[in-house]
Amino acid sequence: MELSTTYVMLFGAAEALGLLLLLLVGQRLLAPEHTIAKDLAAGNTAHGLLEVGEVLGVFLIAGSVVSNSVTGASLSHDILWSAVFGVAALALFIATGRLGISVLLRSRLPKEIERGNTAAGLAAGASYVATGIITSRAVAGSDLRGLGLSLAFFVIAQLTLHLVVIAFRALTAYDDAEQIQSENLAAALSYAGLTIAVSLIIARALEGDFVSWGASLAGYGKALLFVLALYPVRQILVQMAFLGGGFSFHKGLLDKAIEERRNAGAAALEAASYIATALLVVRLG
Repeated sequence: MELSTTYVMLFGAAEALGLLLLLLVGQRLLAPEHTIAKDLAAGNTAHGLLEVGEVLGVFLIAGSVVSNSVTGASLSHDILWSAVFGVAALALFIATGRLGISVLLRSRLPKEIERGNTAAGLAAGASYVATGIITSRAVAGSDLRGLGLSLAFFVIAQLTLHLVVIAFRALTAYDDAEQIQSENLAAALSYAGLTIAVSLIIARALEGDFVSWGASLAGYGKALLFVLALYPVRQILVQMAFLGGGFSFHKGLLDKAIEERRNAGAAALEAASYIATALLVVRLG
């Protein structure tokens, strides 16, 4: 059944407002000292960046839930399943996001954000955005079977995200955790760009109808191979073509620019190149 644009837009607006309200209520209950209004009024940029990631993630989830759960079969059906999938997605998003920032700097990230470390806030905000991108693709459907499959693929996707980022960052000459803790904004930009780019590729890998576990996981694995393109982008496109450095598999000019000179411009270029590559993969893959 073809849905009218007005019908879908009304559902989208209601879903987004409802999830944002739940987010604000959850903040007041779980961390009343850190609501969006209080943090912005206090001028803590680190907390502000984290909350930007949360809000962006909520909008991503709302749009995806409506596009997958609203079928037009009946108004009650659409309200029920958009609410079920929206609440489930929001709960997974917040829980996983909080878990992610608690381990990002070996459990030091929350304290760094508390003291106003902008680099830590940027890394945390990017982690929330990446989680939101994956959640918006993994948690989709309009029945109980879809909900069960969503939960399974959400876990698989989250594990994939963290494993890929850990493996990729192990190839850099510097320690992300140490650099971000020391307020190196360039290192945070690099980390943010990579994390969001990997999440975009994982989200693309999650697309498609479920046929069987074997076929779905095989397709997921093949789509993930595009992640391998990100390292040549870093070492060849950014380091050689843009920065004019020589070729190296490890410890090149880009690592020095980020670790030693804390060159935020070079890091932003690296981050933009990652995200642009991921968007190209999503568009053409």
